[in-house]
Amino acid sequence: MIVIIDYGLGNLKSVAAAVKRLGYEFSISNRAEDFQKADKLILPGVGAFGDGMRNLLNLNLIAPLTRIVLEQGKPILGICLGAQLMAKESVEFGHHQGLGWIDASVIKLETGDQRLRLPHVGWNNLLQVRRNILFEGIPNEALFYYVHSFYVQCRDFNIVIAECEYGEKFTAAFNRGNIYATQFHPEKSQLYGLRLLENFLSKA
Repeated sequence: MIVIIDYGLGNLKSVAAAVKRLGYEFSISNRAEDFQKADKLILPGVGAFGDGMRNLLNLNLIAPLTRIVLEQGKPILGICLGAQLMAKESVEFGHHQGLGWIDASVIKLETGDQRLRLPHVGWNNLLQVRRNILFEGIPNEALFYYVHSFYVQCRDFNIVIAECEYGEKFTAAFNRGNIYATQFHPEKSQLYGLRLLENFLSKA
């Protein structure tokens, strides 16, 4: 059973449709007891970092999620905002503490080119910097769909598994142990996005 975490800011319908298309049983839930029973978790997200952390706090999900992910080692995939929330902090609209699962900060994307507008919206290449199960069957520089103005800057580059370039190179995906995350939206990225989700669901 796959549980898609609902904390009020996720792109739930698209993620659920992708998981269903791949043939997996799933539920959408904000209940810690459902997370405990799940084989794997997906933490999606669209919106501001501060709102995401506030919603997780109000739903009393931070402590149980941290225990399930860090202590029990349950595989989890963070998508877009869901990936960013895994960091220690964010500077989006002020300073906010994150879940702190990885040693990283969420910072603004600086394109250095007025022609490159923010947010970064649309299709862009995925530059694989190291092999990972998420990318099995996916060619280097395959196109994925992005919608963001901030990204996760990892202090340990060894956990960065892919980058993207939009004025500057930024972290497009990272993996540390059972924690997987993508800045892009695999559920909106057609065949390669479905392949990445299948790789997580079947191999992680």
